[in-house]
Amino acid sequence: MSRKRAIVECYAGAFYPERPQKILWEGVWLEVEEIERQWRTVDGPAFRARTTDERRFTLTYDEATDAWSVQPADR
Repeated sequence: MSRKRAIVECYAGAFYPERPQKILWEGVWLEVEEIERQWRTVDGPAFRARTTDERRFTLTYDEATDAWSVQPADR
């Protein structure tokens, strides 16, 4: 599956993005239930997120372009 640009709402305490909270995916807002994994790529932070409907997504933030990419993740 390919990555899509998406809107991600995040909690930003000491830095942005600290913790993704919602994903606008295919026209529907999905609440993030849990961040299962967090790491850093060359472009910026990335997260494995599980939504309240039990779907999993890989969220990658590109700091240079201030844009999110979202990809459904395998279970």
